[in-house]
Amino acid sequence: MISLIAGYALDLMIGDPQGFPHPIRLIGKLIEQVEKKLRIKCNNDDDDDERKAGAVLWFTVVGTSFIVPFLIIFLASKVNMTFSIILESIMCYYILATRSLRDESMKVYTSLKNNNIIEARRFLSFIVGRDTEKLNEISVAKAAVETVAENTSDGVIAPMIFILLGGAPLGFMYKAINTLDSMVGYKNEKYINMGRFSAIADDVANYVPSRISAYLMIAAAFITKMDYKNAFKIYKRDRLNHKSPNSAQTESVCAGALNIMLGGNNYYEGILESKPTIGDDIRTVETEDIKRANKLMYATSLLCLTIGVILRLLL
Repeated sequence: MISLIAGYALDLMIGDPQGFPHPIRLIGKLIEQVEKKLRIKCNNDDDDDERKAGAVLWFTVVGTSFIVPFLIIFLASKVNMTFSIILESIMCYYILATRSLRDESMKVYTSLKNNNIIEARRFLSFIVGRDTEKLNEISVAKAAVETVAENTSDGVIAPMIFILLGGAPLGFMYKAINTLDSMVGYKNEKYINMGRFSAIADDVANYVPSRISAYLMIAAAFITKMDYKNAFKIYKRDRLNHKSPNSAQTESVCAGALNIMLGGNNYYEGILESKPTIGDDIRTVETEDIKRANKLMYATSLLCLTIGVILRLLL
């Protein structure tokens, strides 16, 4: 608990350290290297062989991501317990992405406020997968809100829950699962087989945390005096309006709390992808909604930390 609280505080104060080696980037490098070696060994014309290689990739990366920090903390505790707590606090800081999520989305906000749509599109392209070149101001703001809402779960609340359950090692294990899905969990020709295991595992790992995140966000909407009643209504109605069983959980709450409509069709690499909408078009999305989404995200994270610590103390 001490390490989680300290790590969360460091994350809020410092954010993502630019120019420094980041453990999550190291996990990404590990994925690239293991995938490369597995593709050499497996028969790429054999779907079953590729799927087996994908499972090996997952267990190798996830296992390594848990064992390495576990051993570091264990060995540090043999030297000095305070040193061990400091190390784990730094690890928790790297795992959480509260400040980073806010900072990256607020770059879009600042550009829109300065009437620089070109710069806003560029900053948006760093945090979303959709095509941004032709988006207007409303579409840019909406995409930024969707990113904050969706990543409140897998970037903040879910890793916090895993840390509460098993410390930084379990937190890094979750981040490895999440990173694997973002790198290989696609249904394109290259990854339809190799990434299948990673995609399913990510859905399983996020199933409970995403729903906990949604209910915490509804409570946060009440605390921040947003429309919590509509947040609950839209959540119950639109929480499954995504191909992933988890992605729309917090997004639907955010749409309801802000009384806006999210989701809908978007272009990805020039190809139109049809998606259902989330929420009601009570009012038009505006630039200020990016700040409101971040306020909701911060309140949700503080609520999760508070409840999590209390539960650990009681149990």
